[in-house]
Amino acid sequence: MIGAAQRTVRDLRRGNRATVLRALYFDGPASRQELSETIGLSPATVSNVTGDLLESGVVVEAGLVDSDGGRPRVLLRVNTTHGYTVGVDVGETHVRAELFDLDMNRKARAEYALRPARHDAGLVVGHVLAGIDTLLAESGVPAERVLGVGVGVPGIVETGPDAVIHAPTLGWDGVPLGGLLRAGTDLPLFVDNGARSMGQAELWFGMGRRARHAVVVLIGSGVGASVITDGSTYLGADSSAGEWGHTKIMVGGHRCRCGGRGCLEAYVGARGILERAGVWTETVDEQAALAELVAGGSPVVDETVTYLGVGLANLINLFNPERIIIGGWAGVLLGEHLLPRIRKVAADNSLAQPYRTVSIGLGRLGVDSVTLGAATLVVEDFLRAPAPQAAGGASTRPRNPAGARS
Repeated sequence: MIGAAQRTVRDLRRGNRATVLRALYFDGPASRQELSETIGLSPATVSNVTGDLLESGVVVEAGLVDSDGGRPRVLLRVNTTHGYTVGVDVGETHVRAELFDLDMNRKARAEYALRPARHDAGLVVGHVLAGIDTLLAESGVPAERVLGVGVGVPGIVETGPDAVIHAPTLGWDGVPLGGLLRAGTDLPLFVDNGARSMGQAELWFGMGRRARHAVVVLIGSGVGASVITDGSTYLGADSSAGEWGHTKIMVGGHRCRCGGRGCLEAYVGARGILERAGVWTETVDEQAALAELVAGGSPVVDETVTYLGVGLANLINLFNPERIIIGGWAGVLLGEHLLPRIRKVAADNSLAQPYRTVSIGLGRLGVDSVTLGAATLVVEDFLRAPAPQAAGGASTRPRNPAGARS
């Protein structure tokens, strides 16, 4: 019973610390009195928690603010250089790694090209590990100051320490990415689907801020989505939710890289668009080739607008979101030129009531949103104020509600 009581007190303190830390991260700077009023903890509790955070260097003073008749109050904020995070985007054409401080300012970047036919796990793991080393060397940040490494990948990510990946677009079936990376680094690892990683970044820093019900779609070479319901990312029974690209848009239609036919990805993913236009994707720069098709007003692009609008309408009718956010390099490219037409097709194919509720817009974080989102996996763990993690740990995405940064 004593042990249980001790655990209860320890858990309560940890929960209070996490509550204060999240409030300062998303809504700070703030005074102790403001924190107490905002989060509902007593002034004494807030004072004790912030004292511990100040002593550990997680929080620092950020100036003074006048009070009503009393002495000025001290403002507190998260110390943005207390730790650093690494975000990695494992895509079909690249491995991109970036180092961020806690305010998500980029400090260093490394990128390695991948040929479409070369996605063997050893090569990808080598690029990720080399990227981490390059980031630390270029930034001068010591490894012990890095809170962890977040990795966004295509496909389904199984929960568990090995973060097993099933990604047909990479030719991966049961690749234990977490275990392979753990053999080469002692830094804590957090692995998630790239679309969900991007979705969290948009919720925290982009167009999705403060949204409770949203869908963030990633359109690149492939297609995916992150579904946010009541502020939380919907994962499904085995974390495979969000495979929007493999919903069927045409029975018996074009062959998809997953092996099925008629998948949305085969019609709106960059690879599918180019192949339908007769472009040999193995030898071209996909981004440049798609930009040329869009600028030239290709009939295939017109067709793509129809398929994409219908795909968004399906999301609207199924999930009734407040917002749909279009991201990914191909999604942004299509949206910058064709968003009004995409909205029109979505409207024509949606039920009237849910369409009146939704706004459809472009993501604000650019083509690097997956790396930023992967880095937030580490920050999310940091904000939960967990017990110290053993070096070399690996996990999949924490199943906590997504925050929204002001």
